[in-house]
Amino acid sequence: MTDIRTQRLASLLVNYCTEVRPGDWVGILGDVTALPILREVFTAVVRAGGNPSLLLSDETMARTFLREASAEQMTWLDPMQTLYYDQADVYIRVGSSANTRAMTTVDPKRMQRLAAARRPWLDKRLTREAEGTMRWVGSWFPNPASAQEASLSLEEYEDFVYAATFCDREDPIAAWRELGALLQGKMDWLKGKRSVVCQGPNIDLRLSIAERVFLKDDGHVNMPGGEVYTGPVEDSVEGWVRFSYPSIVSGRAVSGIELRFAGGKVVDASAKENESLLFAQLDTDAGSRYLGEFAIGTNFGIDRFTGNILFDEKIGGTIHLAIGNSYPQTGGRNRSAVHWDMICDMRTDSTITVDGELFYQNGQFVV
Repeated sequence: MTDIRTQRLASLLVNYCTEVRPGDWVGILGDVTALPILREVFTAVVRAGGNPSLLLSDETMARTFLREASAEQMTWLDPMQTLYYDQADVYIRVGSSANTRAMTTVDPKRMQRLAAARRPWLDKRLTREAEGTMRWVGSWFPNPASAQEASLSLEEYEDFVYAATFCDREDPIAAWRELGALLQGKMDWLKGKRSVVCQGPNIDLRLSIAERVFLKDDGHVNMPGGEVYTGPVEDSVEGWVRFSYPSIVSGRAVSGIELRFAGGKVVDASAKENESLLFAQLDTDAGSRYLGEFAIGTNFGIDRFTGNILFDEKIGGTIHLAIGNSYPQTGGRNRSAVHWDMICDMRTDSTITVDGELFYQNGQFVV
């Protein structure tokens, strides 16, 4: 018997997050371990009048490709997927995993080579989103591997996921609309501001937001949502930051990351664990040492670190910075095959000032 919360999440993705309409070409992407919810999303798309395309992935095959593909194979782009990114109306991805450490022994440089080769797909999706010709959302299906990563039982992790997405409520859409109204107020206040200073035990960072647009994540792009974000002026970032939690990429955790910026660029970096993967990310391309995102997490329903950035970046009382690709609709111009979020806790002795005015203190908005 299907969990009613799974059906609510599928309906939320189709009818609220992406607002599927009759005739829409809808891509439904996910790992084979997410089949229970992919089936529910497929059903919801059909009932909404959309035309679904199921694009399945598999960790074992992905790992085989990363280990054994030739240089020519790594740069090949599947023409069917290229057509999809060029023409589809909706992109719905539901993540899941059979093993959160599946890529641990894969050479990180090969992973970055593949990401760089597939960058045109990412660029096309983000550009079309900014143009308003493609709607997309990413979400997560609770599974044993992710529950173990979060140090929870599967039942506890299911409760966490469905509470974070408001799918433990009878009307999740109403709850997300209420949060969206709150975030809109923060966006309105930030409009037209120019400079941001973040200070605390883990950070002393300055950046410009002049002529940049803050956006809200009220669940239309990520589910769960809960953040306000922008793309900082690329050459404006100065100072240092120490990230509070491990950052996970391709199933590998990089912990104890510290970055120092000058002229917008990462000029010094270190990590206590998996430092080689940090440098593989930083050295991917010309844009991977610049910030593509500055964001404030606003989802206080996410009350713990789980090792999944979709949830962790929204933790209320934190900020996150992403090296690499910026979102064009924020005015951000940085382009990279990388977009890697890293989280800094701001709940103790920490402030954010905007144009010299205190905006945020110890994890709470003060305006």
